[in-house]
Amino acid sequence: MSPWLAMLAFGAFHGLNPGMGWLFALSLGLQQRSGRVIWFSLLPIAAGHAAAVIAVVLLVLAGLHYVSLELLRWLTAAALLGLGSYKLFNYYRHPRWVGMKVGSLDLLWWSFLMATAHGAGLMLVPALLGVAGGAAGHHGHTGPVSSASGAMLLAVALHTLSMLLVMGSCAWLVYRRFGLAVLRQKWINFDLVWALALLLVGGIALLMAIAG
Repeated sequence: MSPWLAMLAFGAFHGLNPGMGWLFALSLGLQQRSGRVIWFSLLPIAAGHAAAVIAVVLLVLAGLHYVSLELLRWLTAAALLGLGSYKLFNYYRHPRWVGMKVGSLDLLWWSFLMATAHGAGLMLVPALLGVAGGAAGHHGHTGPVSSASGAMLLAVALHTLSMLLVMGSCAWLVYRRFGLAVLRQKWINFDLVWALALLLVGGIALLMAIAG
């Protein structure tokens, strides 16, 4: 159950990060003075995030065709530690693309780009490999790739649902209860936290690779 719980926990963590979209949805809701706009904005944001993660899932599944699960763990650990180190020294840099007048397709595409640029999908790879390894162990006769694909997609769906619920809760609480003042008084540097999280997950992935 550990990889599945990790997918849910990462979903909550991604949802807490305002850089993943809930601050964008909150701004749109405040501009139009509508709580419904917040929820409607979060749906394409969550879909774009899921698309970025699914792209990583497809890369992992493609990799399993050519390399072993053990080698893929080593490659994942190296990629996470490399990206985490880069983000640690460049956490103040942000991708820039759109203004505040956007439609659903703009939000979906923006979310996809942000999740990709920040390595959100890459952060999930150790948990996804755990899901894939568990599925292959239970259904070894079907082959590692075919048995893992359905389990990984289900894990992505649970991750996205967890993220959407946390994002919605954060945006709704700020909109209805706390107001924008709380963002000035209690702001957390999530970009730095994100970089440290990448390094932490990279360290865990390295331990998983060493343990085999």
